[in-house]
Amino acid sequence: MAIFIKDGNEIQKMRTAGKICALAHEVAAKAIKPGITTQELADIAEEEIRRAGAIPSFKGYNGYPAAVCVSVNNEVIHGIPSPKRKLIEGDIVSIDIGAYFQGFHGDAARTHGVGKISSEASRLIEITQKCFHAGAEAARMGNRIIDVSCAIQAVAHAAGYGIVRDFVGHGVGSKLHEDPEVPNFDFGKKGVRLAAGMTLAIEPMINQGTADVEVLDDDWTVITVDGKLSAHYEETIVITKGKAVILTEL
Repeated sequence: MAIFIKDGNEIQKMRTAGKICALAHEVAAKAIKPGITTQELADIAEEEIRRAGAIPSFKGYNGYPAAVCVSVNNEVIHGIPSPKRKLIEGDIVSIDIGAYFQGFHGDAARTHGVGKISSEASRLIEITQKCFHAGAEAARMGNRIIDVSCAIQAVAHAAGYGIVRDFVGHGVGSKLHEDPEVPNFDFGKKGVRLAAGMTLAIEPMINQGTADVEVLDDDWTVITVDGKLSAHYEETIVITKGKAVILTEL
């Protein structure tokens, strides 16, 4: 396992990449409405990434065909944008954005409602965001990965939700995915000890029903097997001597 500790200059570049992610999220979120296609949302986000002088991290990554992941309703992650997929009132949509700037990546995801959504869908989105913040609060120098994982699990399980186990958070930096893995559940080990300068993408993927997921025939889109909703919330953080700092916010 190779864990890279970033220096101040590297963290500053990651902060810029992270802010570009946040800007792209902001413009995409404003465009969400019934009738817009998932491709249009992806195009809006990609345009903002490139306008800011960055490159979309996901385009071509391991063969992924789009610049941004757009996942609707029971699609957990890695949804491929399509000009044929129109959002409708009551949908929820997860947008996952990566930006590569001066050698470093930012990585962040958000789940939004489309128009008026059900109270159940709204609660899922809210709890998923709370899961992230619980994990980030536990991501302190001297703690271990398991502390982050268990903090996320406690919030999700208290709400009665399933936690995706097939996909996890990760280190991020000059590579989009670096060590260590950051599970969103108690994985039975302590994991590495957190040190100042470590940068992590914490990303709870929380299901309304079962934790079980499957990958569609496109080899990318991950869906819940029971057809129930899934929400995704992700930020890139840096471990400091105090509270972790979120790099993917404005």
